[in-house]
Amino acid sequence: SSHWDHLGRDPRLPGDQIYNGAADNAAGAAVLLELARTFKSLPTTERPRRSILFLAVTAEERGLLGSRYYAHHPLYPLRQTLANINMDGANQFGRTEDIEIVGYGASSIDDLATAVARDQGRRVKPEANPERGTYYRSDHFEFAKEGVPAFYAKPGKAFIGQPADFADKVVAEYIAKHYHQPSDDVKPDWTFEGAAQDADFLRELGRRIANGERWPTWREGNEFKAKRDAMMAPR
Repeated sequence: SSHWDHLGRDPRLPGDQIYNGAADNAAGAAVLLELARTFKSLPTTERPRRSILFLAVTAEERGLLGSRYYAHHPLYPLRQTLANINMDGANQFGRTEDIEIVGYGASSIDDLATAVARDQGRRVKPEANPERGTYYRSDHFEFAKEGVPAFYAKPGKAFIGQPADFADKVVAEYIAKHYHQPSDDVKPDWTFEGAAQDADFLRELGRRIANGERWPTWREGNEFKAKRDAMMAPR
């Protein structure tokens, strides 16, 4: 899943009035489309054993309304939905040695993610600022509330060939100057090499879930586990 909406237009503003949302979240929607194209282009014999649904939702910026609607009116029963992998943004600035998981420790998907990252020569890290409540602010949350194990990764911060504080600087600049502003446009210094690296990570994570013998599960003590257990109980 990835949301394609942003904040529209504000005619009260001087100059540029359009909230283009290049980083939030045209970049994530682009990764979603590229992943769909990649899976579709596989030879029939190499395609995943299970179906993969690519979902571009609207009204995320209005309160996760699109993903909430889907979670309540799914195309495929949530009881048969193994997991949700969500993309909100993409790494514009370069390749990294790590990748961050929002809500690390929530589900067994983290184990698969750790293995995929290791195969890339990278390491998995918990999100740097969990106090910001990011796990509860993007589309995967609506799946989690209904019991579906949900996974959301963010770009890493250990940028290859950059100073240790590089990530903090670019993130701080984006939040201060461009987050939810008309200036969230594609910038000349965006390389998307990191986005391609993360797309490879997400592709392989999705492939392993789709081909896996074991379904992803919530960890013991997780707030969403009871909903999933009730959903999956024999009828």
